[in-house]
Amino acid sequence: MKKYILPSLKLTIIMIVLLALVYPILIAAIGKMAPGAGKGETVTVNGKVVGYALVGQKFTEDKYFQGRPSAVDYNAAGSAGSNKGPSNPDYLKTVQERIDSFLVHNPGVKKEDIPAELVTASGSGLDPDLSPAAAKIQVKRIAAIRKLEESKLIGLIDQQTEGPFLGLFGPAKVNVLKLNIALDKLQ
Repeated sequence: MKKYILPSLKLTIIMIVLLALVYPILIAAIGKMAPGAGKGETVTVNGKVVGYALVGQKFTEDKYFQGRPSAVDYNAAGSAGSNKGPSNPDYLKTVQERIDSFLVHNPGVKKEDIPAELVTASGSGLDPDLSPAAAKIQVKRIAAIRKLEESKLIGLIDQQTEGPFLGLFGPAKVNVLKLNIALDKLQ
């Protein structure tokens, strides 16, 4: 019996040291080297933190680009999707309400032209990015409200568009918070 207990205790102590001390310290050190020093990548304007680059924000005014809807009302503490499938009547009602709202705020846009990401929440409910097409479909509304040329706004979107990771992985995307900050600076 001694033959099995001592090696088991030694292995347990080694694993406790590795997994409860060494591993967390290593991960914390790696986090300190990341943008934002492990506290998240904050976005500041005039020395004031206005949001986080990797967390979706709620923009309700028509003078701003609207981001992807959130199933958790943009609450980062409760990140989650709705877990409702496309056959769920409640989900279909919610999506239809979002479509109707989008059409009211963006007259002239046809229902079939609305990108799905503007009426469906992401898996985390906190997606900070849109496709360039989802941003560009909002240009007419913002140009009219801010009295700007549409070409200026399209140029701004193109300027704020990040290409796929390493030019290969994932789609092109636009961070909505950064785009809206650039939009405010434009005026």
